[in-house]
Amino acid sequence: MSATLPLTRLTDLDRAGLSDWCVEQGADAYRADQIRRWIFGKRVGHFDEMHDVPVALRAKLKDQFMLFDAQVVRHQVASDRTEKLLCELSDGEHLECVLMRETSRRTVCISTQVGCAMGCVFCASGLNGVKRNLATGEILEQVLRLDRLLGPEERITNVVVMGIGEPLANLKALLPALDTLNEKGALGLGARRITVSTVGLPDGIRALAAHGKPYNLAVSLHAPNDELRNRIVPVNARIGLDAILAAADDYFDKTGRRVTYEYVLLRGINDEVEHARQLGALLSDRNAHVNLIPMNPVEPLHLDAPSVVQMRKFVNRLEQAGVNVTLRKRKGADIDAACGQLRLQEQVGAIQPSPT
Repeated sequence: MSATLPLTRLTDLDRAGLSDWCVEQGADAYRADQIRRWIFGKRVGHFDEMHDVPVALRAKLKDQFMLFDAQVVRHQVASDRTEKLLCELSDGEHLECVLMRETSRRTVCISTQVGCAMGCVFCASGLNGVKRNLATGEILEQVLRLDRLLGPEERITNVVVMGIGEPLANLKALLPALDTLNEKGALGLGARRITVSTVGLPDGIRALAAHGKPYNLAVSLHAPNDELRNRIVPVNARIGLDAILAAADDYFDKTGRRVTYEYVLLRGINDEVEHARQLGALLSDRNAHVNLIPMNPVEPLHLDAPSVVQMRKFVNRLEQAGVNVTLRKRKGADIDAACGQLRLQEQVGAIQPSPT
């Protein structure tokens, strides 16, 4: 008796790959589009629900593939209806993904790595380093899980790749996932509704631009000069702001997409009016937008956001320099909303000694 082959993730196949598989099974190639509509449009949870797919083909799908690989181990819902999932992967590692609701938007935030190697001092994601890259299917599965939390009349409007990990360090798996989200036969999101956030890897920024899809780019800046940024974002010491800004300028020239610069406001560290003045000097001549993010407290880090008054002074100084700026509202503050915080809690809990 032959051993049963392990199931593989269906989401690891792009449209062409799924079409080829259908043909290999003796089915028409168009069956791939039917299957994808059930997965991305109709939110099915099992192959048996795909009632317009032939029974024999459904049986082969069940024999070879799985829709969901990771298991949801924690599901938190905030008072503002933000929802966060902690998922356990098949190798026992964990990732996080988040659904954020606003009046007319339903935004999902997804991860690209298990852990992170960038070492940003305010972020829980990289406290224990990076373990591995996520596969394309593991990236897409986060979107599918979050999509199934929505009501019948709700639809995902935006995807932000701002979860755990550095997206541009995993472009090989990320780009096929983004293209699937962009395709009309899948989620059908326009490129302008998909945002990739990076700590600032110049080669990765240029590779993303060369891909030919004008996805939005967000650069996590967090400091207006190299001396301060080296402290907040240690990887900056081998890159430098000039190289990052030059790559971001190239991205705008190639795609026509205005670059967003994210700036986490840390009380007493990068929140002075002088920092705002320096940031304005860097960006005032660029077609740029600054997204100011009040620090979401993370228990082991002992960092916090500035006062409302101080944040308003920062905003005013940027506006005086002619820089477009938004002060982001905190979302999900009552459900361990900081990136990587829930995963960190799971890791700490897993290594706690058992009571005697």
